[in-house]
Amino acid sequence: MIDLTALLADLTAESEQLDALVATLPPEGWARPTPAPGWTVAHQIAHLAWTDHVARLAATDTDAFYASVTSAPDPSRLVDDGAEQFLAPPAELLTRWRAGRAGLAEALAAVPAGEKVPWYGTGMSAASMATARIMETWAHGEDVADALGVTRTPTARLRHVAHLGVRTLGHGFAAHGRAVPTAPVRVELTAPDGDAWAFGPAEATERVSGPALDFCLLVTQRRHRADLALVATGPTADAWLDVAQAFAGPPGAGREPQPASGVRA
Repeated sequence: MIDLTALLADLTAESEQLDALVATLPPEGWARPTPAPGWTVAHQIAHLAWTDHVARLAATDTDAFYASVTSAPDPSRLVDDGAEQFLAPPAELLTRWRAGRAGLAEALAAVPAGEKVPWYGTGMSAASMATARIMETWAHGEDVADALGVTRTPTARLRHVAHLGVRTLGHGFAAHGRAVPTAPVRVELTAPDGDAWAFGPAEATERVSGPALDFCLLVTQRRHRADLALVATGPTADAWLDVAQAFAGPPGAGREPQPASGVRA
């Protein structure tokens, strides 16, 4: 059984870690550009606030959620328009984000067991939605940390991101117009505390191994595979590392290799 209460606690902790990065920023800090083209630190937080708001709508008022989807003037700009819509002066934006994520946690906790929450092109359990919010909060937090020149200490919460990264293997191929492979892939990762995390059948010949942090950076497209210490064995595993994408939607642009490309320490 998935412990939704524990998942929501991890979502709160992930949000609070990012909150601590931005809470005391001066106005110029909020205006810093992040690796996402055209997005500042403020855009990153506004995006999270908007997504939490829409996810709460999906969990509490399906009609309002569907109305927000069908009324979008340009579906291809849904994410960018959402961030723009929620932009505000830093104090107001922080208040909006904090209230929205608390409201989402409350809404997800109230979803009846076995019920699906509608989402863009799919339906998700409350646990899956919470896991996706952890992934998004961590990934956009990485963008903020990059913009501020901060290196965050990885935590055991990365297991949720890694789990989602494994679960979305087929989506990564499909999003890039490739046939979804049928061969199972074994993923063996070294957790931040040195523990071993494993996903997939032990007997699989297709394998990916390396640091959990690097795997999470790859599947959220926050680093290029050339800059990560991941090892792929087998053609399917190797192809996967080029298209891996834990988030929904069309293929992301990803990141270019760093100028002095090399394996992460």
